[in-house]
Amino acid sequence: MVLDFLKKSTPDAPEAKASASAKLAVWGSSGRVVWRPRDVGSLAKNGFLGNPGGCRAVKVIAEAAAALPVICQDAERRYDTHPVLALLNRPNAAQTRADLLEAAFAQLMLSGNAYVEAVAVEPGLPAELHVLRSDRMSLLPGADGWPQGYDYTVGSRKHRFPADLICHIRNFHPQDDHHGLAPIQAAATAIDVHNSAARWSKARLDNAAGPSGAIVYKGMEGAGAMSQDQFDRLQMELESHHQGARNAGRPMLLEGGLDWKPMGFSPSDMEFQKTKEAAARDIALAFGVPPMLLGIPGAATSANYAEANRAFYRLTVLPLASRVWAALSHWISGLTGEPMQVTPDLDGVPALAAEREAAWRRINDADFLTQAEKRRMLGLPEAPQE
Repeated sequence: MVLDFLKKSTPDAPEAKASASAKLAVWGSSGRVVWRPRDVGSLAKNGFLGNPGGCRAVKVIAEAAAALPVICQDAERRYDTHPVLALLNRPNAAQTRADLLEAAFAQLMLSGNAYVEAVAVEPGLPAELHVLRSDRMSLLPGADGWPQGYDYTVGSRKHRFPADLICHIRNFHPQDDHHGLAPIQAAATAIDVHNSAARWSKARLDNAAGPSGAIVYKGMEGAGAMSQDQFDRLQMELESHHQGARNAGRPMLLEGGLDWKPMGFSPSDMEFQKTKEAAARDIALAFGVPPMLLGIPGAATSANYAEANRAFYRLTVLPLASRVWAALSHWISGLTGEPMQVTPDLDGVPALAAEREAAWRRINDADFLTQAEKRRMLGLPEAPQE
């Protein structure tokens, strides 16, 4: 089944509306695969698999958005049970709703795109839903600017999906007509700085965290420079008895004109940790996660944490989840032909409990509003459910 907004306009239907710029946008790429401007695999490897800040930011957002309670309703009523809710609660034999949604939200964070496949046995409600890997998907634009298919490539094998069986959810990208911008792309520079700092720290630890001092050979009276045998013996003594965590703090016995000169951290070493923390804050900023929720040092008090958690849900989690659910609702409604809407249930979010209670009280006390207006402002169907 092809959705209405994906149908191509024909010469005998002049009343059909279409964007005048759509054909121009795909003039140089009609019928060809559109590739992403960034390597999704490298970004995921360096920013998610290889960076604790990026990994935690993606997981915090994906897990919070996937755990939001949802409501299913149409223009007349809200449903406690519905075939769409049943499909979402068990999208396929191997995943729960949380598993499916966490994968979709994580793909949006890492690639800017999420692809949900509908396994359609017959026209109507899909039998199963699956989230496909964004790095394996390529879009085929049609002459009218809308996707005419999607190619999913694994190794040397390729499968082409019809456009109506794929729900393509994407972030806004100012320079790409077909793919979204991933937050991890905006954080790429900060991730490189943070990873370089981690490698630098690891190298210092591998070398006993840098020299804490220097052994100075002053020589005995009438003696020349240290002989090769003395040097080899001293080096062996240091490696076997004074390096590594096992020998930390072990006293050293110096003889034969040797003297110990302690060395402290240089100002550049002390500033290095601040550079790493600044990079971690930039990573959190790109993803929209308050730094204290990622364990980044700062003014972490109970009041500040509660406000940060509320801001995290209000500014990051809810806008993302609302957009994803709106896209899924629009897509599923087009497949089934029955208008319906799945939205996050704001009253079920603990972080927003005080805010929602105040909203309910304020709207309920507004005598100049009708019951239908109050219900609409609270996100409820205008007609009371019988």
